Amino acid sequence: MSTTLPPHVVPPPDHDGRPQRRAEDRALARRPQRRAEDRAVARRPMRRAGDGVASQHSVTLVVPAQNEARNIPWVFEQIPRCVDEVILVDGSSDDATVPMARHCLPTVRSVQQSGPGKGNALRTGFAAARGEYIVMMDADGSMWPGEIPHFLHFLDHGFDFVKGSRCIAGGGSLDLTKVRSFGNRALLAVVNRLYDAGLTDLCYGYCAFRRSFLDALDLRSSGFEIEAEMIAHALRSGLRIAEVPSLELPRRSGRSHLHAVSDGRRVLRTLITERPGARSSASASAEERR
Repeated sequence: MSTTLPPHVVPPPDHDGRPQRRAEDRALARRPQRRAEDRAVARRPMRRAGDGVASQHSVTLVVPAQNEARNIPWVFEQIPRCVDEVILVDGSSDDATVPMARHCLPTVRSVQQSGPGKGNALRTGFAAARGEYIVMMDADGSMWPGEIPHFLHFLDHGFDFVKGSRCIAGGGSLDLTKVRSFGNRALLAVVNRLYDAGLTDLCYGYCAFRRSFLDALDLRSSGFEIEAEMIAHALRSGLRIAEVPSLELPRRSGRSHLHAVSDGRRVLRTLITERPGARSSASASAEERR
């Protein structure tokens, strides 16, 4: 015989005069409130359980990480089944980032980056990738792996480079500060002017591309500016670029390695240096000096 009280029955008072809570009510009361980003993701259908999206090409996910042991479990459990290979690029972490990654995903390939900086980590991961498509995303939980099938859809339908955008319908950010927002808008205006483009977002590193175009991207940056370098070289090379809506979530724990002002300057310098015609003009000047 069930002892559960019907919903309309109030439990007898406790010794202190307050109504007793049912067991399930007490459990709910002890449960911490869900964070804003969890609620946002919960409103979207989880792609992993019933993922019917399958690309015709092999997919490698490259995840640079430094001291992200607390964030890795959430990120790795959200990776959809359409991903064939996961490469964790470790930046000499002091915590259990690598063991945690192997615990959550025994098939993960862990490689050590050869130098400092996010750019170096990504280039190391790209060089080790075996998939025909490469997807890059952060390990801090700010990017939802369940969006990966959207990126692959555009690669499957003729595009060469797909980037997430927080500024188109369906996208957004729960972590964009006023300083970062202003800097992103200013740098976006620069790239659209210098490269005759119509992008809606720039400083967001959720991207996917065909590995066959890795040489065309010609990546050399070592820091956060590598994301701008990728887009600049993709535009300059005439690659077919698509933007897909993406929701940026707050970092789940820890502190970001991004320095908005100094990294913004490096991005601006990269956009100006790599603009169409700049390198050829510099080479011609060098030849004249000889």
